Amino acid sequence: MQCQICKKNEATIHLTEIIDGVRSETHICQDCAQHQGIVVKSQMPINELLTNLLASQPDDEEIAGTLGIAKSCPDCGFTLDHFRKEAMLGCPNDYEVFEEELKPLIEKAQDYNSTHCGKVPSKMPVTKKQKIEFTNLQKELEIAVQKEDYEQAAILRDKINVLKENSNKPDL
Repeated sequence: MQCQICKKNEATIHLTEIIDGVRSETHICQDCAQHQGIVVKSQMPINELLTNLLASQPDDEEIAGTLGIAKSCPDCGFTLDHFRKEAMLGCPNDYEVFEEELKPLIEKAQDYNSTHCGKVPSKMPVTKKQKIEFTNLQKELEIAVQKEDYEQAAILRDKINVLKENSNKPDL
């Protein structure tokens, strides 16, 4: 596919944006992305990433604990050994069955963040960025209150108030 900006280079960056339910796609080359100020983080193929992460993990016997029994999924029969060899899970239930073992891998692959928060385009209007930040802070505040971490909740509350004051919109 050709770059939509210069119309001569191969498009290697594919951006998808959804605004008010309307999806738009942009396909551009590396040079045009740099000129547009779009930062592209080079990524490792998922199979290579999982293989590297799994290489540092203990064997099934160590994971299974003192029982010496390898855990397997009741739906598909998949084991961590299969996952280690194939870098793929057998079924959606595997995420729950092997949650304890997979969580460190997923967090490590996602820069120690196990919740998806999406990306914010660099050219997004400031008001939309503020709204996203406000929403994220509110979610963090709810979690802090649920965990009864009131010091963190107070910090988040103050950040929300500052954001409201700076935007001049009490409800954001």
